[in-house]
Amino acid sequence: MKKVFISPPNSLILYDLVERLGHKPLAMMSEVADRVRGPGLDSPPFNLSSGDLQRALKYCPIEVPSGVRGRLAMLASLIEEAEAAIIVEDPDVAFGCSGCARTEAYVKYLLRRRKIPILYIRYPRSREEAVAFVKSIKRFLSELEGRD
Repeated sequence: MKKVFISPPNSLILYDLVERLGHKPLAMMSEVADRVRGPGLDSPPFNLSSGDLQRALKYCPIEVPSGVRGRLAMLASLIEEAEAAIIVEDPDVAFGCSGCARTEAYVKYLLRRRKIPILYIRYPRSREEAVAFVKSIKRFLSELEGRD
């Protein structure tokens, strides 16, 4: 079982597919849930701590817009933990929030820099493409099992 970063990071479809195929999806929803359900819940509840934002500074300068820095603060631990990644290119808006374009580009760069296996796959626009989409993901994930 590999830890697979998914992009868009809150895609329920990718999350479910990766999980069904026996791997651990690394997704934004899990990260937020851990923070909100964990002990020491702030009042009001905050998704980010000052430590998270400091961790984000490891990846980007202070001048980066706060939205990018905030997203990277949430995604940093997932990127560090990832053993593989699936990145859906040009996703439909309903497939999962892609955040801002700058964060998305930066996340791709950070994942490439880690030199982990990455599947770049175009979002399907037809039934045939959807079938090929799922098959490509299944093939990628099954090939991961052979790598160690």
